[in-house]
Amino acid sequence: MSEPQSLLSLKAALQAKRAPQYRRIVRWMWRLTYAGIFGVAALLIGINFMAIPSFRELEDPNSALASEVLASNGEVLGRYFIENRVPVAYEDLGPHLVNALVSTEDERYWEHCGVDAWAVLRVVGRTIILQDRSAGGGSTVTQQLAKMLYSSRDFEGMGKFEKVFVLAYRKLREWITAVKLEKSYTKEEIMAMYLNQVNFVNNTYGVRAASEVYFGVEPEKLKIEEAAALVGMLQNPSRYNPVRFPDKCMRRRMIVLYQMHKHGHLTEAQYDSLKVLPIDMSRFKQVTFTDDKAPYLCAELKKDVAAILNQPESRKPDGNKYDIYKDGLRIWTTIDPAYQQHAEAAMAEHMKKVQARFFTVWKGKDPWTYRSGDATPEEIQQRQESLLRVMREGDRYQALRPRYLGAAEDRVQEKYDFELRDIDIQRMLAEEKKAGEISKQVGKKWVTPEQAAAYRRIMSGPEWPEIKKQWSALQSAIMKQYQAKTKMKVFSWNNPRLEKDTFMSPYDSLKYSRMFLQTGILAVDPLSSEVKAWVGGVNFKYFQFDHVRSQRQVGSTFKPFVYATAISQQGISPCFQVYDQAVTIPARYQNFTNSVDWTPKDANGYYSNQLMTLKEALKNSVNSVSAFLMKQMGDTEPVRGLVNNMGIDSAARRPDGEYRIPKQPAICLGAADLTVFEMTGAYSTFANNGVYGKPYVIKKIEDKNGRVIYNALPEERVALPPNANYVLLDMLKYNVKGAPGINSLKSEVGGKTGTTNDYSDGWFMGVTPRLVVGTWVGGEDRWIRFLGIGDGQGAKMARPIFAGFIQRLEKDKNSGYDVNARFKRPPGDLGIEINCAAYRDSLPPTDEEFAPDIYNDEAPTDEGGSQSGAKPADGKTPGRKPDPERFGDED
Repeated sequence: MSEPQSLLSLKAALQAKRAPQYRRIVRWMWRLTYAGIFGVAALLIGINFMAIPSFRELEDPNSALASEVLASNGEVLGRYFIENRVPVAYEDLGPHLVNALVSTEDERYWEHCGVDAWAVLRVVGRTIILQDRSAGGGSTVTQQLAKMLYSSRDFEGMGKFEKVFVLAYRKLREWITAVKLEKSYTKEEIMAMYLNQVNFVNNTYGVRAASEVYFGVEPEKLKIEEAAALVGMLQNPSRYNPVRFPDKCMRRRMIVLYQMHKHGHLTEAQYDSLKVLPIDMSRFKQVTFTDDKAPYLCAELKKDVAAILNQPESRKPDGNKYDIYKDGLRIWTTIDPAYQQHAEAAMAEHMKKVQARFFTVWKGKDPWTYRSGDATPEEIQQRQESLLRVMREGDRYQALRPRYLGAAEDRVQEKYDFELRDIDIQRMLAEEKKAGEISKQVGKKWVTPEQAAAYRRIMSGPEWPEIKKQWSALQSAIMKQYQAKTKMKVFSWNNPRLEKDTFMSPYDSLKYSRMFLQTGILAVDPLSSEVKAWVGGVNFKYFQFDHVRSQRQVGSTFKPFVYATAISQQGISPCFQVYDQAVTIPARYQNFTNSVDWTPKDANGYYSNQLMTLKEALKNSVNSVSAFLMKQMGDTEPVRGLVNNMGIDSAARRPDGEYRIPKQPAICLGAADLTVFEMTGAYSTFANNGVYGKPYVIKKIEDKNGRVIYNALPEERVALPPNANYVLLDMLKYNVKGAPGINSLKSEVGGKTGTTNDYSDGWFMGVTPRLVVGTWVGGEDRWIRFLGIGDGQGAKMARPIFAGFIQRLEKDKNSGYDVNARFKRPPGDLGIEINCAAYRDSLPPTDEEFAPDIYNDEAPTDEGGSQSGAKPADGKTPGRKPDPERFGDED
């Protein structure tokens, strides 16, 4: 039935009335459409001109360039890491890599022009709208290359909305750059460039380095399963690291193999047989600095360079951070190649002899079970646990661990938002064995309250029984692996290659390697504060831990700081005489904070009861005289203040909260753990007229174009008055006068030995007018030590290295070492007498029969009830035992 004419007329009138409004809406829609198109075009054009690399830049992309560590003369000491990024051309990739890459990462690679429209639509539809995280990403290989070469993913300091905007902006940049790349290069060139840029972790950059490091072959010789494993790593190299996570890598490889099968590159039979193969890491070769000329230095320098590059003033002009592995930096150091070579040669010559003697001493004994002195069962147990800790840090354990604890870790992470580590499991087991252990560790600040709360939640949860079960199974499995004998190479001094082939279990090889004594040597020019040589250990290939910056107890090498404080503040002459008898600093005496009376003994356990000058006391490391000087000061702060001025931060604290330089009188005997770096810097003060200069090794850093991005600024301050400094320097010279090895040197030399409890550490701090050398020798573990002072003193372990080093420099006419340099005496009267004959003549006559005995009136008793320093049972008063070596050390 048709509508009435009146209704039709009404509709027509309404339409005519609304027509102008419709036309306005349509016009605005077109305007908005045009504006949107124009805005997008303007945005793209703006990005293209302002933020996208030009075609010229694309022709010379910012490929990762190795950074070089340079000696003072420009000689290359090491690189980060030029041997690890060797470019490979497309024709050298091999078909397996190409097929695996295209099948998995970019199946329409050969068709698109840099941006895959279908992949973008898939991401928008499935990933963004439907929230399907399994739908995959939309980036093509070309886009990923553009991101690596010309983009950044640094969102540090950005808010949520700013991150979204910046991400969208950078994504547009990558799209346009990808299109430009496709215009500038062939598909084959882009693929090769991409695979040359990828970081495959384990210090491995580029597919050629990855092929060689992980599988020991060049890319074109990779097997199908090996190529699939490397391509699988591209999604997340750390997560699919075949060394640490072989199971995850294997699952990811299976996906790549399936994609290859799906796209016709593998038959059904090939896929079925290859997907079950284990990841073969038998040819894996860890990349190290062993080919560098100063490997310990290069390894340590990386930390310093990273800290410098993190500073705002050391960033790129665009604000991004420099990458030490990619940006071709030139790191100029103060290292003198001649000094470095002679230091290493002197070290090797002496350490070979020391190690031979060490093995002789320990023949038929096991340091991990050997009990001597006051060693407790708890200490023996700690030694055993230390071996287990080292085992857990090894590659075998790290490869095995995910198989047993991977699933439990994931559940704990998901449920408790807590990353489960070995130390966490051990703490919880200790708590289960003995309640209160976690609270005790919280009290010692080894565990935070938040960690303790997480431990208790996990232990009360259903996952804990399974964690314990898997932990126990893991320990059994790793011990089984470590007990099986196999062929291997181990370090040896008795071979020109410094290694030998042998057949032993990994457990025995671990103990064997821990039995080697280590060393830390630093040589500093005291006038410029430049580090001239850095030796962090005996062999970097087998022992990567650096001992120049590791903390060890310093023993009697600390005593010169005590003497220097007394001489500086009280003007005491080195000829001043003191009795070698017991000195007690009572609890809370004056400003001391010791809670009990403190009476140190000499190294031989008793005292000579004889008068001796301060210079003789320092030469022989007489503990009672150091305690006497400390008691005279009435406080530890004068000494702590002096060492602070000499570069040893007295306000610094240990992990347990205690001061590294304790506020206890025992510091006068060297009861502090310090580094060779700190001690060498402090001793440089003595050779520099009392002025401390902070040692530095990085002189400047340049970018690949020669632009200086960092310049070292030497730090100096006066630590000691010149007269007091010269007096102490004269005492250091007296210390080594006539000492073996040093008595044949032409240089003017001073120094101090140091030996710690149980002979765990042997030190020698040597000073010359142009070079100060700090040397430490000891085991990685403190129970790796000699059994007597005859072998274990600093005079035997460390001083010969110094003597051999200086002797080599003196003989090398091209080294630049000034053998004729002499210490300069400050002008005028010192105000402190250093000539002991003149000092004695200046003293008023005394009647020695009635000389006051300031010690025996309150001689304390030891635990056995006898008086310290009292006569032995035969009624005779003993003199000091003769030194094992005339110029030895009795600490």
